[in-house]
Amino acid sequence: MAILQSPITFIASIPTVTRYFTLATVTLSLVYAWLQWNSEGAKLFPYLVLVPGSSLFYPWTFITSALVETTLWELAITVITIPPTLKYLERLWGSIETLKFIIATVCVSNIIAFGFNWIEFIGTSNADLFLYGMNYHGQMSLQIGVLVAFTQLIPEHQVQFLGFLKMRVKSLPMTYLTLSTVMTILGFQSPWIIIQFGWFVSWIYLRFYKKNSNDTVGGVESYGDRSETFSLVSWFPPFTHIVLGPGGNFVYKWANTLHLIPSHGGDIESGFSTIPGSARAEAERRRAMALQALDQRLANTSSSSTQSTAPVSAHTPRPPPAVASPRPEKVAPPIDHVARTSSDSESGDLGTTEASK
Repeated sequence: MAILQSPITFIASIPTVTRYFTLATVTLSLVYAWLQWNSEGAKLFPYLVLVPGSSLFYPWTFITSALVETTLWELAITVITIPPTLKYLERLWGSIETLKFIIATVCVSNIIAFGFNWIEFIGTSNADLFLYGMNYHGQMSLQIGVLVAFTQLIPEHQVQFLGFLKMRVKSLPMTYLTLSTVMTILGFQSPWIIIQFGWFVSWIYLRFYKKNSNDTVGGVESYGDRSETFSLVSWFPPFTHIVLGPGGNFVYKWANTLHLIPSHGGDIESGFSTIPGSARAEAERRRAMALQALDQRLANTSSSSTQSTAPVSAHTPRPPPAVASPRPEKVAPPIDHVARTSSDSESGDLGTTEASK
């Protein structure tokens, strides 16, 4: 009885959205494998996966295609990576915000992929390749989205792969994005390109649209994370900021003018009291980054002060000699005494001595 109770207790401890999302992924993936096993030849099954030429007739595939992994290794990677990360996020954000994040990341990424394939078809007139020869499925977009969320929450946390490869969390999204770019250039557009769409969509959602009402101060709702450490240019090398910065500011200005993004209600860097994201995780993230910036500033200050100590001390003007306080006047001694004293002194003035005599 205890043996059976342990798995049941473990499953019951998993948050609701994570539990049912994982169950749906495994179920639909097995259904797809069973259909492939019983069909003659390879078929796409457009009512399960996203096929750009058929998806308008099966609109639910814009969401449910993420629940289908077409190969065993894809299903294994998804089961290993997605449930633990969603469990972490759901405990921080809550079930509703986690579900909204999943739907936004998956659905919008699939819509962009659908539109991109149609643009390629219009430009090339190759329907067999771009409309019916590609399909989008699985949770690659959600995987990159989860990495973006972890970059927001714990960017300085270090993870280890294979026992020797160490990497900070903030470096993982761009590593995965680079892999997607390479695979797309090599000709594997489906499904690798959806990683790039998932990265951008998840960043936009977390930057502007994620509701932070549970962590507001004074009952004011806020949305997203407008801090400089989570800006668009922070994902790219410094030499690209001169181009990306003005472009991003221009798009943001017009999006804000057209009310395409909600009001964030304040930001820590701007002196407001709202803390984006989960209070505990977000405060820890801010504290770690503040400590890192403080350590760097102290190190720079100490090194600069060490280098400038010697020149400063060499060129510092000496203080003027103290002025002797005036002594009380005394009665002048006899002239012969003055002459005798002057002649006995080594530094006496000879002209003055002879005149005295």
